[in-house]
Formats: sequence, structure tokens, C-alpha cells
Amino acid sequence: MQLYKKFLAQPEFNSLSDFQQNFKINVPANFNFSYDILDVYAHQEPAKTALIWTNDINEKRTFTFAELKAATDRTASFFQQMGIGRGDKVMLILKRRYEFWFACLALHKLGAVAIPATHLLTDKDITYRCQAADIKAIVSVGDAGVIEHIEKSKPSCPTLTTLISVGPLVPDGWHSFEAGMAAAPPFVKPELPSVNSDIMFLYFTSGTTGNPKMVAHDFTYPLGHIITAVFWHNVQENGCHLTVADTGWAKAVWGKMYGQMMAGCSIFVYDHDKFDPADMLQVLSDNRVTSFCAPPTVFRFMIREDFSKYDLSALQYCTTAGEALSPSVFQTFYDRTGIKLMEAFGQTETTVQLGTFVWMDSKPGSMGVPSPAYRIELHKPDGSLCEDGEQGQIVIRVDNERPVGLFMGYHRDAQRTNEVLCDGLYYTGDIAWRDEEGYYWFVGRADDVIKSSGYRIGPFEVESALMTHPAVVECAVTGVPDDVRGQIVKATIVLAPAYKPGNAALMEEIQNHVKQVTAPYKYPRIIDFVEVLPKTISGKIRRVELRDADTPSQSKK
Repeated sequence: MQLYKKFLAQPEFNSLSDFQQNFKINVPANFNFSYDILDVYAHQEPAKTALIWTNDINEKRTFTFAELKAATDRTASFFQQMGIGRGDKVMLILKRRYEFWFACLALHKLGAVAIPATHLLTDKDITYRCQAADIKAIVSVGDAGVIEHIEKSKPSCPTLTTLISVGPLVPDGWHSFEAGMAAAPPFVKPELPSVNSDIMFLYFTSGTTGNPKMVAHDFTYPLGHIITAVFWHNVQENGCHLTVADTGWAKAVWGKMYGQMMAGCSIFVYDHDKFDPADMLQVLSDNRVTSFCAPPTVFRFMIREDFSKYDLSALQYCTTAGEALSPSVFQTFYDRTGIKLMEAFGQTETTVQLGTFVWMDSKPGSMGVPSPAYRIELHKPDGSLCEDGEQGQIVIRVDNERPVGLFMGYHRDAQRTNEVLCDGLYYTGDIAWRDEEGYYWFVGRADDVIKSSGYRIGPFEVESALMTHPAVVECAVTGVPDDVRGQIVKATIVLAPAYKPGNAALMEEIQNHVKQVTAPYKYPRIIDFVEVLPKTISGKIRRVELRDADTPSQSKK
């Protein structure tokens, strides 16, 4: 049984054009994922596997839909005892613990607001979030470092009344998640748990400038991920899907929750603290994972391993997003597995905007074509439409109806919301261009585009070229003020150990390499070798910090 089909006007498609022309979600008058998907599966197919969890010390738990429903009911009842109800805001700092699924789905049943967060937050970060959102409760891993930061934030968080730990540490003044579930009375469903327009999720986006914004999604948001799972990830009923993502980021619900469950596919979770490519390949092999999604970096490290050691015969489909996919990584992975990596693009504010969908040929480095869930256009600065080959901002039309999956706005920030949602359009802030076959190619954030001697140069395309050189482990491209050209391209590069510390000869070699890989005018005239790049807490490179450190300079050859 694949429950997603009952929400589509046309449940199946035989071609890309059929998909693009006829895909439409019929949104119920009052949709709640936990009741309308989880509980329905638990009733109709109770023995169907919903969630498979394992960690890096070989512990393993498997939950059927019936077991997951029972666990979320107990969790919801426990939360009710803690005074948590409709509209209350609850932060979840749970890494990849299976209790994240218990807690998140339970909050949906109560109509409460889930706020996923990374365990990397400091007390200052937690304080900001609690004050900005009036957070009532935190459900956290019982790790000493995380507990310490939460405890330090408490005096500055007057709305924070409830602290719950899933262990192993449960400090004084905290509630035990396990004990609370065990003692909870039978769950009683609220008379009106939620309505479609209620806030279901709040994500704090770690922007490259300023404080994080609160991205609000309503209760219809899970339906937007039908495309994510079925037509991009290509998950199969009774398959086993693994997306590499911590639960603190939006990518977790893209690949570890909504669309996969609606398609009747088991969600596989590998709970680990440190990524190791050999371990990941072993996990794929041992657990017969059928579909896999990870950032290009993961594939880049995996292809350095000896694939003959692993049985990947169950693996049928792989997807990637988040950064540049090198053609060489694409080809090497294809040569070893016979699987073509399929890319896509989206934001915390949306679901999949552009994708390489199941009927398509992949073009390494391309985001694919527009999702039928969104009416996408490319706009020049003056608002006119771009022709093929012209760079412009990706915008989504919202004038006739609001797309399912698009965020409600930035919570408690009308000014920012009105800046990006206005005149019947959502301005994504991302620049791209479209080729003659309709594929879109990412250029960069609007604020990051470099204007040099009349050329518009996207950092992303230069970074993509740089990453094909074996010396480059990581890089960031920025524009440096220049008296002659207006701006010139600068590359800040983290080198592979074998190439450290770098020298003038290596700089010239990298410059010549970029000239061969992409248009010569895009090559970095300045190169700076560093040990680390400045990043936000979510891992995004802070180009603004690199730009602020630069001063006008004379052109380098």
C-alpha cells in the first residue's frame, strides 16, 4: 500500500511530460501526517516495517508501523502530562536517536510545534532560539556537552519550563523520556489536534549573515515531500531508504520521514557521530539499502574505497544535493555501481524546487528541471524573464495559489517575509541559468555573484571547477574589490595533506586547471591557502566573513 496515491489527482505517470502536466496534490480539509499516514498504516498494515535504526556500536532496533504508532501515542500522552499541547513550541536536539521520530510524530498528534535543532548549538544559540520562539520545552540527548549548554541557557529563557532527556544522563530537574513514556496513561486524542494553517515546524536557518531566521511550515508540508521521495529519491514500496542527515536539519524530514512513509518504504537510520566512508559502505551492504541520498562530499570520499569489499547488489538508486557534483565523481560511482547520481535543489523554505526526476537523464552538476509543484521562472534584476543561457534569480509564482510545501513565512518577521514573498512571487535569492534542454544550473546566492569586467561569475561554478583538482579538499570563491575590473575572483582553499602547505607553483597549476575546466575568464586571480574555512553552525561557508577580510587590491596574474 502506498498512501501517497490517494492524495494525488492522478496517482501514476508514464513520462516526464505527463508528470509535469498532470501532477496535482489534493489537500484534505484537515491533514495531520501522524493520524492520516502513520496511524492508517498501523491499522491497515500493522506488520509493515516503518523504521530501521542502527548505530556505530552495532545496536539495532526495528519498528513496524503498529509499534511506531504505539510509541508515538505513549510519547504524546507523556507530553500531555508535561502540559504540552496545540501551538506549544518544543525544541528537539536528538541527533539521530530513534526517539526523534517518537517525539516529532507525537508533537504532530498534539498540534504542537516541532523545532529540530543540532547538538552543536552553544548556550548562546539556545538562548537566542528560546527567546525568539518562546520555546516551552526541550527534548534532548543526554550528552554531557549538550546538557551543559542547555543548563547555561536556562536563566535567560523564561518560557522554558520543561526539560526532557532521552539519556544516558538525566540531571536533576529533568524528566526521563523513557520513564515518562512508561508511566504515561493511555493516549486520548485531542478534540481538534490541528488545522492545516497551524504551524507544524519551525526551522532556524543558519544564514550566512545576521541571526537565523525562523522558517515556518504548516501541517500540509509533508504532502509536498511526495515528490521528494517518490519522483526524486525513487523509493520503492517495502524498500529500504537511507538519507545521510542529522535530525537537526530540514534534510532529515526530506529523506527520513514524510515522503518515504507515504510511499510505504522503510526508513533506515544510521546513528553515528563521525562519517567514515568505509563504514557507510558497510552499512549499505549489511542492511540491503535499496535507495541512498547523500551530499556529493560523501560520494567523493566513498569512491576512494575498494568497492569490491562490499555487496551493493541491493542498491538500486542514488540521489545527491547540496553542493557541486563533480563529473568525475559521477562517472567513477557509475562505473563501480552502474547507478547514475540524480541531483536536485531546494531550500529550507520549500521542498524540491528543481530535480532530476525518474524519467530523466542526469547531467552532472545540473539541478534538473522545475518540479510541477512550483511554477518557476528565472528573472533578471529588472524583473524580465531570462532566455536560455542567461543568468537570473530563481523565483516561484504564488499569485494563483500557494504551492504545497512552500513555507508560511518567517515567523515573527513580517519585514523579511515581505521582502521575499511579494507581488505574487517568492524570491529565492538563488541565481541560476537554464540550458537549451531546460536543465537548470546553479550559479550562487544573489549576494555572492561576482561582477568582473562586465562578466557575472557565480562562485558555485568556479568552486565546482576547483574541486576537480586533486589538491583541493574544500574551497570558497569570493569577489575582491579591484581598481581595474571592479572585482576579481579569489579562491580560499583547504589543501589535501599531500599538497600542504602550497606554493606559487601550485597556485599557478590550479589557475591553469580552472581555465581548462570552465571559461578562462572565471579563473581565480588570487588564491589563499588556509587550514579551515569559516562556517555557520549548519556547515555553510561564511563568504561574508571572507569578503570582510579582503581589501581593494591590484589584480594578480
